[in-house]
Amino acid sequence: MNNFSRLDLNLLVTLDTLLAERNVTRAAERLNLSQPSVSVQLAKLREAFDDPLLVPAQRGMRPTARADELREPLREALESLGRAVAPTRPFDPAEATTTWRVAAADYAESAILLPALAGLRAAAPHTRLAVVEAVPSRMARQLESGEVDLFFHTSVGAPRGLHARVLFHERYVLAGRAGHPRLKRRPTLAQFCALEHVVVSLAGGGFAGPTDEALAEKGLTRRVALSVPHFLFMMSVLASTDMVAMLPERLARGAAGLRMVEAPLEVPGYEMAMLWHERRHRDPAHKWLREQIVASL
Repeated sequence: MNNFSRLDLNLLVTLDTLLAERNVTRAAERLNLSQPSVSVQLAKLREAFDDPLLVPAQRGMRPTARADELREPLREALESLGRAVAPTRPFDPAEATTTWRVAAADYAESAILLPALAGLRAAAPHTRLAVVEAVPSRMARQLESGEVDLFFHTSVGAPRGLHARVLFHERYVLAGRAGHPRLKRRPTLAQFCALEHVVVSLAGGGFAGPTDEALAEKGLTRRVALSVPHFLFMMSVLASTDMVAMLPERLARGAAGLRMVEAPLEVPGYEMAMLWHERRHRDPAHKWLREQIVASL
């Protein structure tokens, strides 16, 4: 056979059945076809392979040497094809050995992944979870290529064309060390602006954020003394100095060594979302992971 691309693959199913039955009538019954239809297909196969394939014998038909060569490779190929096109099996977390890769900044690690981790380990003990640095500029490419399975990011700024599930709405609170002399009660706006503030700048080195935009609308500014790239470092600074910060409530809540109070001005919060690509949308394992994360929050 010189041109495989022109061969009707249904003919290979017929050939496999003929080689098993060695009888056109029985092969037709198995294939739910008429005997003349199977005879026509056998003729096409003989032409395609330039070989009789099956020749008359005392009882039924006998395969030629070429047909004998084809028997096992053909069976294996059809079985592999059958597995490839078979319906996806349900995901069994107890037996799964899946490795998931998710992109998250340190805030999402603490606010989303940490609450989900115990449940994931209990339900799917043989799986693995790799957390990689979240770089928003790489989000679309990483999800499309399959480099990461999920990306945690604010709803604002998420690329179009991705699936998104809003996980929660986050708000800001004013936080500082436990026992901070200026946080025994809610400060006035003037007191708030006079405090030394820390900000997280994901882009690196910035000294302004949503709080400064809200202050600017009132014609005010605050003292931003320190800019850091990660919330973990910020919280250590807050616990060991008299600096304060406008911190996402989910991080401040229950943090050791910190006290939180309501800020004297309203700072818009944000929606935290889980994002993924269409290529993984219907995958049972991926769907299960998404459901577990939502249920843990």
